[in-house]
Amino acid sequence: MSRKQKKVLLRIIVSAVTVAALTVLFKFVELNRWIQAGLYLVPYAVIGLDILKKAIRGIFKGQIFDENFLMAVATVGAYALGDFREAVAVMLFYQTGELFQSVAVGKSRKNIADLMDIRPDYANIEVDGRLSRVDPSEVAPGCEIIVNPGEKVPIDGVVISGNTTLDASALTGESVPKSAAPGDAVISGCINLSGVIRVKTSKEFGESTVSKILELVENSSMKKSKSENFITRFSRYYTPVVCGGALALALLPPVARLIMGTSPLWGEWITRALTFLVISCPCALVISIPLSFFAGIGCASGNGILVKGSNYLEALSQAKYFVFDKTGTLTEGVFEVTGIYPEKDFDKDSLLYYASHAESGSSHPISESLKKVCAKEPDRKRVFDIHEIPGCGVSAVVDGKQVFAGNIRLMNAQGVSVGEEHDEGTVVYTAVDGKYAGCIVISDVVKPNSEKAVASLKQSGAKRTVMLTGDSEKAAKRVAAQTGLDSYEAQLLPEDKVAQVEKLLAEKGEKEKLVFVGDGINDAPVLSRADIGVAMGALGSDAAIEAADIVIMDDDPQKLALAARISKRTLRIVKENIVFALAVKAACLVLGAIGEAGMWTAVFADVGVMVIAVLNATRALRIKK
Repeated sequence: MSRKQKKVLLRIIVSAVTVAALTVLFKFVELNRWIQAGLYLVPYAVIGLDILKKAIRGIFKGQIFDENFLMAVATVGAYALGDFREAVAVMLFYQTGELFQSVAVGKSRKNIADLMDIRPDYANIEVDGRLSRVDPSEVAPGCEIIVNPGEKVPIDGVVISGNTTLDASALTGESVPKSAAPGDAVISGCINLSGVIRVKTSKEFGESTVSKILELVENSSMKKSKSENFITRFSRYYTPVVCGGALALALLPPVARLIMGTSPLWGEWITRALTFLVISCPCALVISIPLSFFAGIGCASGNGILVKGSNYLEALSQAKYFVFDKTGTLTEGVFEVTGIYPEKDFDKDSLLYYASHAESGSSHPISESLKKVCAKEPDRKRVFDIHEIPGCGVSAVVDGKQVFAGNIRLMNAQGVSVGEEHDEGTVVYTAVDGKYAGCIVISDVVKPNSEKAVASLKQSGAKRTVMLTGDSEKAAKRVAAQTGLDSYEAQLLPEDKVAQVEKLLAEKGEKEKLVFVGDGINDAPVLSRADIGVAMGALGSDAAIEAADIVIMDDDPQKLALAARISKRTLRIVKENIVFALAVKAACLVLGAIGEAGMWTAVFADVGVMVIAVLNATRALRIKK
């Protein structure tokens, strides 16, 4: 509990004890009404002075109709009518409800607060043989930093010496530490668990993974859901209406009784109007709805799922169409060369030489697998005019010869005749100076959880699951069959993927949403076009964090099904709170207007409903795998 919360709790205790003591005192000692009013003013001031100040500030700022104004008018009015104990009790219970809500919000912030704790405080650089701590923002790309055991990796980079294990649980939700050795990339926010490592930074601190994630989380509350926007608009009109209703209830019946020649009963009708005001306070809705979404986002972040706003969390509950990229999304994206088939006039070494050099400027997993199988790292000085051909492959000049390396479409476009097509996996066909040199077969494996993820989505109500890939027909068919997808489209260019998504968007219902799941690097156009873009396996990918609406921080496709479940549960909690709060308030408002509900009923309709709604909202934190 924070210092501020402890102060509020102390005031609640002091006020409650004072009211109880005064109640007992007045049972045994008869005192003048004015003396009673003065004594009850002490606990009222202790518990309600800050509410009165807020109400007055709101009036001067033009923000009159809020819960502080309603509480102030209702309790001051009750005090003026001589209901001293009731006035203090209403303020006391209101503050108790506010404290309860504050504690609940604090708990719901825990996962996100833990996530925010990934921000590194310093970076170690070596100066004259000694370590010096500097602000991470002062470290430029290409500098060498030292990360000791127990410290956070401050900036993205590559390990150049040392071996260790890294805890990335705050980023991914994955509790199993990962090993890191020279040559391995490391990202900021991970905790070094064992050995000392020297890291060569690859980015500025402001562009590193930890900064991108923190910026994403900090801005998530700015993107409100439809439910939150509805409550904001509802409160804007609702509060003035009920204030007008309370005023009418206080004036019209007494005036009507005067006209009819009977006693106006001003005190009774004003009491009813004040009760009406307390009941009408929209705290339960104003507090619990944003809290529900905040708790849902906190639950997701604790599981390594970053949601950029409650609008995306809400939209995910309506997702019926799930479209997947293949490489790195449904498959491991870790390619291995499983076959080398040179043509005449070429051997395996020369075929690998030309293909790997042509691919040397690409960071695609296929290119990386070609480089790994070579005896030596490709010599970039021998390569010129590298051009990536989207959805097809690459072209380059190697040792003065024009080389094309890519899929069968690239060979056809260049008029190169391929002797035999292979279908064991992904095939890189290579042509040198217009002559077919052979092909290299590269295999990728389906992720262990891909089939379970697709099955879980179908069980949760997905209408269609589709895979869009630039890979070959046979490779796509194999992955689709293994994962249980409804359909697939192969040999697609990036613009073809957008066209396929457009077609699916036209097919779906008006209230149904389409989700595209990709690696976030090559799929930015289609990620942006989908109703919801989800980046899978995006740890350390700037493109993923920028383009996607939801970022799954590890490569587990089952997290998508978990995100969908969190979304649906959060929306159900939101709807429960809206229906419950409005139903109870409507019933109590009617009872208050006809005089069947007193100030204690009003307290339940306001504070009681708020406490129950907040308790219900915090259930969104406890959604598990």
